[in-house]
Amino acid sequence: MYISKTVAKKMLKSAGAERVGDDAVKAFQAQLEKIAYSVAVKAVRLSKHAKRKTVEESDVKLAFQ
Repeated sequence: MYISKTVAKKMLKSAGAERVGDDAVKAFQAQLEKIAYSVAVKAVRLSKHAKRKTVEESDVKLAFQ
């Protein structure tokens, strides 16, 4: 997994959770990675469409829309 359990747990805690179960961390991790991968694919597609090899900030922002 690309997103560590520690980071996922910290995100849930910073959102207000007092306690976070291991199964919740794993589920959150998996969903975050699906979303992140989807955005990454879209960003790469946008940069290729613009005939660039470099993915830029604007590509990532557009991919999130």
